[in-house]
Amino acid sequence: MDVVNAVKKAQKGDKEALLQLILAEKEAYYRLAYSYMRNEADAMDVLEEMIVKLYERIGQLKKEESFYSWSKTILVNQCKRLLKRNNRVIPLGDKPDVNNGHIGSTGISVYRQVEEQMDLQALLTHLNTDQREAIQLKYYHDLDYGSIAAMTRVSTGTVKSRIYQGLQKLRALYGRNTDEQH
Repeated sequence: MDVVNAVKKAQKGDKEALLQLILAEKEAYYRLAYSYMRNEADAMDVLEEMIVKLYERIGQLKKEESFYSWSKTILVNQCKRLLKRNNRVIPLGDKPDVNNGHIGSTGISVYRQVEEQMDLQALLTHLNTDQREAIQLKYYHDLDYGSIAAMTRVSTGTVKSRIYQGLQKLRALYGRNTDEQH
């Protein structure tokens, strides 16, 4: 699908074009919403709200090629708004997600995958919220620095710094944990 042309059609009021854009990334949107909400019903609610906002604001998008990062920013903001309204914290990755429910062909058992993810989640709890959020958006959701900066409303340099400092802290913690096991 040609994103730029689909966005131009959507900006002219073509609801079907907007729907096609959304459907093309529906799994990524759901994973992102679920990583914040940790609840299927709430994730679906924020997705619905995102779709309404996209429909209302599609005319404000200046760069058609930026549709997906723009829409994910709207989604993250909807998640944060709902969490704040419900007085909940941003959990981002509190529960292990075993390779989206698929067992890899590498021969690693599900139990080992869960254990490794639980270890990683335990290490992530030692980071501050900003570092954890930046690292998870970068490595779990494969977002670029610019998209993360837009979503979190900080500069790209701040995002890079948070990721770097968080990774440094994880390396130090991981080294300490492996030393304790031997």
